[in-house]
Amino acid sequence: MDEIKKENKEKNDEKQDNKEIEIPHELPILAVRDIVIFPYMIIPLFVGRDISVKAVEHALNTNRLILLLTQKDFNVEIPEPSDLYSIGTVCMIMRMLRLPDGRLKILVQGLSKAKAVEFSQQEGFYLAKIEKIEDIQIKEFTLEHEALVRTVKEQLEKAISLGKNIPPDAMVIIENIDEPGRLADLIASNLGLKSSEAQQILEITDPFDRLNKIREILNREIQLLTIQQKIKKEARDEIDKTQREYFLREQLKAIQKELGDIDEKAEEINEFRRKIEEAKMPEKVKEEAEKQLKRLERMHPEAAESAVVRTYLEWLTELPWSRSTEDRLDIKAAKEVLDKDHYDLEKVKERILEYLSVRKLKEKMKGPILCFIGPPGVGKTSLGRSIARALGREFVRISLGGVRDEAEIRGHRRTYVGALPGRIIQGIRQAGTNNPVFMLDEIDKLGMDFRGDPSSALLEVLDPEQNNSFVDHYLAVPFDLSNVMFICTGNIADTIPSALRDRMEIIYLSGYTEEEKLQIAKKYLIPKQLEEHGLNSSILKISDRAVRYIITHYTREAGVRNLEREIANLCRKVAKFIAEAKTKKFYITPKKVSKFLGAPKYLPEEELKKEEVGVATGLAWTEAGGDVIYVEATIMKGKGNLILTGQLGDVMKESAQAALSYVKSKAKELKIDEKIFSTMDLHIHVPAGAIPKDGPSAGITMASAIASVFTGKPLRKDVAMTGEITLRGRVLPIGGLKEKVLAAKRMGIKTVIIPKRNKKDLEELPKYVKEGMKFILVESMDEVLKHVFSKVKVKAKTQKIAAKSK
Repeated sequence: MDEIKKENKEKNDEKQDNKEIEIPHELPILAVRDIVIFPYMIIPLFVGRDISVKAVEHALNTNRLILLLTQKDFNVEIPEPSDLYSIGTVCMIMRMLRLPDGRLKILVQGLSKAKAVEFSQQEGFYLAKIEKIEDIQIKEFTLEHEALVRTVKEQLEKAISLGKNIPPDAMVIIENIDEPGRLADLIASNLGLKSSEAQQILEITDPFDRLNKIREILNREIQLLTIQQKIKKEARDEIDKTQREYFLREQLKAIQKELGDIDEKAEEINEFRRKIEEAKMPEKVKEEAEKQLKRLERMHPEAAESAVVRTYLEWLTELPWSRSTEDRLDIKAAKEVLDKDHYDLEKVKERILEYLSVRKLKEKMKGPILCFIGPPGVGKTSLGRSIARALGREFVRISLGGVRDEAEIRGHRRTYVGALPGRIIQGIRQAGTNNPVFMLDEIDKLGMDFRGDPSSALLEVLDPEQNNSFVDHYLAVPFDLSNVMFICTGNIADTIPSALRDRMEIIYLSGYTEEEKLQIAKKYLIPKQLEEHGLNSSILKISDRAVRYIITHYTREAGVRNLEREIANLCRKVAKFIAEAKTKKFYITPKKVSKFLGAPKYLPEEELKKEEVGVATGLAWTEAGGDVIYVEATIMKGKGNLILTGQLGDVMKESAQAALSYVKSKAKELKIDEKIFSTMDLHIHVPAGAIPKDGPSAGITMASAIASVFTGKPLRKDVAMTGEITLRGRVLPIGGLKEKVLAAKRMGIKTVIIPKRNKKDLEELPKYVKEGMKFILVESMDEVLKHVFSKVKVKAKTQKIAAKSK
């Protein structure tokens, strides 16, 4: 104790000497980071920056005094005067040591606070004119002041008792200091404060105000330390409880083992308990699992209920509550995967890459519900697999075609015999992760009957705002589906319920053109089938013309599924020839295709040989792609009836009625005798009667045929048309423009009349589709009639019939 007092006396003497040191009006500046130096504080510093090293060397060469100013921003490497606080501490450099790496290690002692008034730049460092800052003199040391000093010391002792780390020698000095300013500075230098907070304390000149600020900081520190101790105690108590239970269970196992009482049930219970711990379930789910486990523990193994509980626990423990795969967020690599797996489909690929880009920027995002709508065989399902491969996720697919029971989605309640979770939870279990790419195939073919509405059950599954707590009837606990990327597929969007469709982002995949099918066959289908049939390109080569011949004469589809079947059929025939050792190499040309595949299955429709009255060339969209249809109209004696044949749907029948009404309203302008409408029957026929036809896009075609037959003017055979008509003659937009234009192109028709409001769709068509084609954009039926009538004169029977009827 005597030694400590002696040491304190020496330090106080040394500090008394410091007061007598004369501080010049100009000193070099040493900028320090993340620390504030207080008077009487002794601290080692490492100096590495050139500007700092030169300032220290200047101080050592003069009076060993230097002004230490704290940087406002820790990250500034070469600070300007504006980057420093103006108030700092004048320090004496007590020792200096040069290190091997060029840095300096100095020991400095704070002497007095000072303010940098004016800076001047020297060779590699800054000098500052300074003003020394003295504390306000204490005129009277009151009882209130003494109470403040004692309170601060008691607070410091309490903070130390709660775990605050203060050096013991500093505490000895603090106990022997009663001067409030010195006490405040010494405590502040040992509390590990942020530089901004410490600087605020340094700048306070009233000793009691400074000490009062320290009291506030210590009070906050004590509160934080108290809460920290409470948290540590609770954690320690929890650990002690867990350890105690573990030891008791181990002792119980040892006792049961000695007595030979361990049975299969106990092992099963222990196994379930281990699985529950490993599953890392949410707290509520874990409570339910432990509750069911206790029920199972109390049940007799032969009880019927025990099998239900056991199955339930198996489902709960095997679901991936916390298992997920990390997304591969390499946009370039994802693009390569998509390009490798699929030809064209640029819009779809772009949307997937956009999703990945957003996922890269925002870690937690609600997965989009993409819905691919398109004809069969265009690659909807395989596109889902490619998305999963690009993301590095697991892929799960379920087919919803014909599903009518709501329990298929939500699961059956456990009260039913043989109850199981729904197909959503089954798919998640199959994937083994909680963030797979989940494909709901054929969503447009969902059914509904007395067992419920599956589409309504899917609303919760596919709604990003609700699916974070999806409750399956079997599990009866919430499962988070928000990380799942759902992808739906269907052939048409119209049959999907509107509420369900509203939750999805629909992406349309139109059919492929002949050129696109050729490229898909060359890049994907032929190599795949060659490999599957044990062949290679040196054994079997199929020319481009042969592939085109197969496309046009053996398939009629929007996708490429049948094309792949025909190529597989060709490969099998070739494999048989090779197995019989008849020949070793084959080169397939269009002439040889029929030898292997038989007679052509489809013959393309022939273009009209001549221009006729009452025969209009229309364009239609079918599930197999675009097609050319010929609408025929003729008149005969009657009572003004309208006869429609060709297995037309309700929409086309309505279009025919509207077209006839339009022509009647324009009789004078078209120079048609109005009496003919009441004395003649009109018969409209669309060939290929065995094929059902429906849709609104044949309105202007029917109107043109009707106008032709009543005026006796022939229609141009080189013009095809598509568009819906209103009673007032307005032409409304249609869909499937790409397929329809391709159908016209296949027939050699180069002029196509389309609604003006389809101009935007026209701009999106590929260049090779529009090449050599002429498009006439129309807004009304009057404009259509200006372009459809032929200039070739034909013998018009219509006028003669009309004359006779008079």
